[in-house]
Amino acid sequence: MRVSNFFLSTLKEAPSEAELISHKLMIRAGLIKRLGSGIYSLMPMGLRVVRKVENIVREEMNRAGAVELSMPVVQPAELWQESGRWQAYGPELLRFKDRHDRDFVIQPTSEEVVTDIARNEIKSYRQLPVHFYQIQSKFRDERRPRFGVMRGREFIMKDGYSFHASYADLEREYRSMYDTYTRIFTRLGLKFRAVAADTGSIGGTGSHEFHVLADSGEDAIAFCPSSDFAANVELAEALAPAQARSAAVAAMEKVSTPGKTKCEDVATLLNIALTKMVKAVAIVVGEAAFHLMLLRGDHDLNEIKTQKLLGAFRFATEKEIFDTLHCKAGYIGPVKVDAGVTVVADRSVAAMHDFVCGANEKDFHLTGVNFGRDLPEPAQIADFRNVVNGDPSPDGKGVLELCRGIEVGHIFQLRTKYSSALKCHYLDEKGAQQPMEMGCYGIGVTRIVAAAIEQNHDERGIAWPRPIAPFDVAIVPIGIGKSDAVRAAAEKLHDELTALGLDVLLDDRDERPGVMFADMELTGIPHRVVIGDRGLKQNQLEYQGRREKAAEAIPLEGAAAAIHNRVCGG
Repeated sequence: MRVSNFFLSTLKEAPSEAELISHKLMIRAGLIKRLGSGIYSLMPMGLRVVRKVENIVREEMNRAGAVELSMPVVQPAELWQESGRWQAYGPELLRFKDRHDRDFVIQPTSEEVVTDIARNEIKSYRQLPVHFYQIQSKFRDERRPRFGVMRGREFIMKDGYSFHASYADLEREYRSMYDTYTRIFTRLGLKFRAVAADTGSIGGTGSHEFHVLADSGEDAIAFCPSSDFAANVELAEALAPAQARSAAVAAMEKVSTPGKTKCEDVATLLNIALTKMVKAVAIVVGEAAFHLMLLRGDHDLNEIKTQKLLGAFRFATEKEIFDTLHCKAGYIGPVKVDAGVTVVADRSVAAMHDFVCGANEKDFHLTGVNFGRDLPEPAQIADFRNVVNGDPSPDGKGVLELCRGIEVGHIFQLRTKYSSALKCHYLDEKGAQQPMEMGCYGIGVTRIVAAAIEQNHDERGIAWPRPIAPFDVAIVPIGIGKSDAVRAAAEKLHDELTALGLDVLLDDRDERPGVMFADMELTGIPHRVVIGDRGLKQNQLEYQGRREKAAEAIPLEGAAAAIHNRVCGG
């Protein structure tokens, strides 16, 4: 490919709204162009990357026995009403009416449609298992689209759905997809982790996320370096302290803490460790059930765990806190609360003694507080906090460490959530009707592109892993418009490398060398060859890998084979 026959559109500066480095570099390198909020055109350079990701995904899905199809982006509301997700999915589901006043959605995912296909096409256990997948644009009406294609409204996704006659067979396919995804992300050249995860709005039972490791990741991952344990922080269990609660030593005392509403500030004022503090988080469960969730001062509430523990909840308003505890937030605590307040303690709090908490009086806290003496034992003790560095691993094989990740894949065991709702049944060996067991498997294709950049960049631009780079090699001829020898050598090398199966971009613009070098580095092409009159006189070319600091001279004779070996690792 020659730049004169391509479309290269680079920028020196990214627009001000671009925050993440991937967003900035995708715009600067001309991979995407913004059309509207969270909606981007894939430009030729970006589309080449996306297609390479798709090809690897497609090859591995086909290898695993999945069958590709394509389902409509526009779907009738009746299917979503039948599954119960018409209302449950929320405002991210884009709904509209056609000219006949019929309701439709622009689908964010296709569980309903694929289940409709299965219930109409599959009648017997003899037709199972089957695994359908597609690679297709999706739309979610994000409330606050941001970070470019990382959290856009329109995106490309691989979504797959499997149907089974038994849960055991679903588990087999789930393990197969776990292995398939591991192969996919390995082939993509990414550093990643598979972690146990929450099923979220999709529903079902078992679930694993695949995260590209990057400091900019939105998700926190807990893992044990000395074992295979890894889980999203939303799901990672915080074990109860190994030691039982010690006996009370100090007497309870009310102390003045004027203006100190944060645990950190109170601990500093009282010259105590933050781990001696207990903070109370006020929530309302259901319609009006007021709860105080007690956490150690250095711990944070895990909303996913809390919802699983108590059901749907919201944080109490300032008015609700004042009406119930007769005090404003910042000084609230569990001592002498009204009978209508349910006190729930995290496992770590239940093991504490002589702790400090709010006194339910402005500018005051209580010290030397103990369960059983100064307040009743908690109504419930449970795990509802985020794990932290150094917590014991739930598998008992070491301690946890935290890192950041970008979710790029997710697999679920849906079980019969959708097959039961949509009456997707088959006849078993005895002729009895049974709901199909289902699995669901997603990969964010465009998100992978952004995640790869977050993991592979430097001050000069993108540094693609070779499997998904838009081109393998960039040829930069110096003075191509002035030197017939340079043009001939560049054209010859381009054709030879192309014949060897490499994707080659020949920069045949009559531009200054600095401009061409900057563009090739910005776009992240892994290998660069510079051809100039001076080198040709010495029968040499200049080769440099994108991640290498210095160039090296290679002989003109046999250059194509030498470059091919470098590109392919031979």
